[in-house]
Order: sequence, then C-alpha cells, then structure tokens
Amino acid sequence: MNYFELFQIPVTLRVDKSGLSQKFFAIQKKYHPDFFSNATPDEQEEALEMSALANKALKTFQNPDSTIKYALQLKGLLEEEEKYQLAASFLMEVMELNELKMDDADDETVQQRKDQLQIEIYEAIRPIIENYEDGITPENDLLKVKEYYYMKKYLDRL
Repeated sequence: MNYFELFQIPVTLRVDKSGLSQKFFAIQKKYHPDFFSNATPDEQEEALEMSALANKALKTFQNPDSTIKYALQLKGLLEEEEKYQLAASFLMEVMELNELKMDDADDETVQQRKDQLQIEIYEAIRPIIENYEDGITPENDLLKVKEYYYMKKYLDRL
C-alpha cells in the first residue's frame, strides 16, 4: 500500500494539506498499536506497520519536495541515490552564484539571487504540478518535474 492509498487521496504532486491531519488521526485511531494489545501477534505486527506507514506518509505529505520525490518514485521515474545530470545552463547559473559568494558579495545579494533562481525553476513546472492528473499527465512532463526536483535539491545544498 502506498501513502496515497493509505490516506485515500489521489496520487498528486502537491497534496492539499487541509484535512490531512484528520485523515492521519483516523488512520492512527484504526491502527495504533495500543489498540491491539490483546490481538494476535500478526495483527499487532500489521497495526505497528500501518501506524509507522501513516507517520512516514504524513511527514512526506507535509513537505512539498518529499511529496514530489515520492510521487516520482511511485511512477518509477526517480531512484534513490540516482546520479542525475543537470543541464549545463543551470550549472552555469549556480557557478555564477558561487562566484558571487567568493567575490564577497553580501549574503543578502547572494540569497536574493538564489531565491530568484528557485522561483525561475519552479515557474517552469508550476502548471504541471498544479494540474497533475495521475494517468493523464504525460511522462515527458513528469521528467521536467524530475529535473526541477534535482535542481531544487542542488540549490538547497548551497
């Protein structure tokens, strides 16, 4: 069972957080291990697994980058520890950003440029994320989201 199935929501790249806590508490009420103290060992094990799965799912859904990563992994488009080759044009922009830092530009200027770059890369895929429909959105669009994910991850490490 994947996180979306557990929370009974459609696969999406951006989870609507309203109602998420209610769904989480309903799942915990159903599967919390404390409610299975008199159950069989198999039932206790299942309750523990489902409770842990609900915790992981909630943590994932609360973070937009983690949600994108998880959805792309479900689609088989992103692998853990994948060596993804970023576009040379993006790497050049990051290099310019690093040069700004090395030239002793003030932190605010560097942060503004980094923020601007993050906005630019998000705007390119925003319509895909906002209009994603499982099974309908073309894989080519999801590959653009994958590229965004790796660019954002790269920028976050700066």
